[in-house]
Amino acid sequence: MSVTQSVTYADVAEAHERVKPHAVRTPVLNSAAIDAATGAKVFFKCENLQNMGAFKFRGAYNALSQLKDKSQGVIAFSSGNHAQAVALAGKMLGIKTLIVMPEDAPKVKLEGTKSYGAEIVLYTKNESREAVAEKLRKERNLVLIPPFNHPHIVAGQGTAAKELIEETGPLDLLLVPVGGGGLISGCAIAAKHLAPRCRVIGVEPAAGDDVTLSFKSKKIIRIEVPETIADGARTQAPGDVTFPLILQNVDDMLTVTDGELLRAMFYLWERLKTIVEPTGALGACALFEKKVSASGQRVGVLLSGGNVDLRWAAAALRARP
Repeated sequence: MSVTQSVTYADVAEAHERVKPHAVRTPVLNSAAIDAATGAKVFFKCENLQNMGAFKFRGAYNALSQLKDKSQGVIAFSSGNHAQAVALAGKMLGIKTLIVMPEDAPKVKLEGTKSYGAEIVLYTKNESREAVAEKLRKERNLVLIPPFNHPHIVAGQGTAAKELIEETGPLDLLLVPVGGGGLISGCAIAAKHLAPRCRVIGVEPAAGDDVTLSFKSKKIIRIEVPETIADGARTQAPGDVTFPLILQNVDDMLTVTDGELLRAMFYLWERLKTIVEPTGALGACALFEKKVSASGQRVGVLLSGGNVDLRWAAAALRARP
């Protein structure tokens, strides 16, 4: 499949057949307290309980499993979750992995990536991760597995929404965290096929609103590397694969502040008794802060990951007013 080719629901369904023997069919949780507070019936798809702790395993496994020459080795760049996903999928498939990560990546994500046997190369904020990865790719003759901007990645990520709606039945609204747009691209394709009247809304950190700006202007807008606690959403622009899919299938984009996000993250910990990382709480945050009308509706919320540094979280909790 060409990287410029559109992704269809058939691609998502085929990806699911590849992925489901190896991925966790993550639970869908409810909370009477959250339903009462929001006035909605809310279904949380817990991808924080996925292999390696995030939805990224779905896309990585789908992409790596389709490589023709598995002896060649792959390279990826990531702030953490895609790194762990590629490393784990590579370990399962017997493919060597080299991961380019920021030197300030959360310790839990660095350690997780190393534990799956990947070789790690760190880069500084002054370096382009794409340039570092491309140099290494050429030197070592590796296959690049991008974090979001590839049809096989998009199709794999869409299997999360496919599972959610198969379990819950049609939804009125689906709230999805957004970084580079791989998750929402795939999930919107699945949602529009399985529940055509479902509104799909993406949520970004206010400091990293590249997809929101791009969505509103109908053209790709590039921003500086954002400073936000949502480290999985520190992207600078959507891709040429994800952006057209977002324009075609997503109904709206919203943003939340880091303060709102921190509050939502700990509320999820308290109410659902499950650990969600800041990026993973983006969709839930928009619901809790009433940035979207949801009263009386059936609402799906993707909790995209749970790889949070607990030492950081403890400090953040102590600092709460």
